[in-house]
Amino acid sequence: MNTLAPLFRHSVGFDRFDDWLESVLRADQSNGYPPYDIIREQDGTYRVVMAVAGFGRDELDITVQENLLRITGKPRESAPDDTRTWLHRGIARRAFERSFRLADHVQVEGARFEDGLLVVALTRVVPESAKPRQVPIQGAGNTVDGGGGE
Repeated sequence: MNTLAPLFRHSVGFDRFDDWLESVLRADQSNGYPPYDIIREQDGTYRVVMAVAGFGRDELDITVQENLLRITGKPRESAPDDTRTWLHRGIARRAFERSFRLADHVQVEGARFEDGLLVVALTRVVPESAKPRQVPIQGAGNTVDGGGGE
């Protein structure tokens, strides 16, 4: 069942972002950990915002290979602390890996980390050869072979 079909019924083969979005919505990676948002801005840029509370910048890794964006988090091994007793440990600090399949011509522009959120900026850059172009109509006739249609 294609739940996003009504949203994309007017696009036919021009933007495969809908396929990517649907695959992300269907994927149940890491049981939803860490939570994330995907945002499309009005200017055609996108952002993936991931809640990575408890992780440091050096514990996160972002790689892009072909059309795959992979974000991994690996917490540092800390030495046992005999002076501390955890009464409740509700902030998850377990290793994770999230992968996002990028549509053609979507590029990762950069990433920033602030307030426990990792924000990855994406831009869709369509090369000139892939953009729509006008095709001039040749000839004086009304038919394909150039005749007058008489």
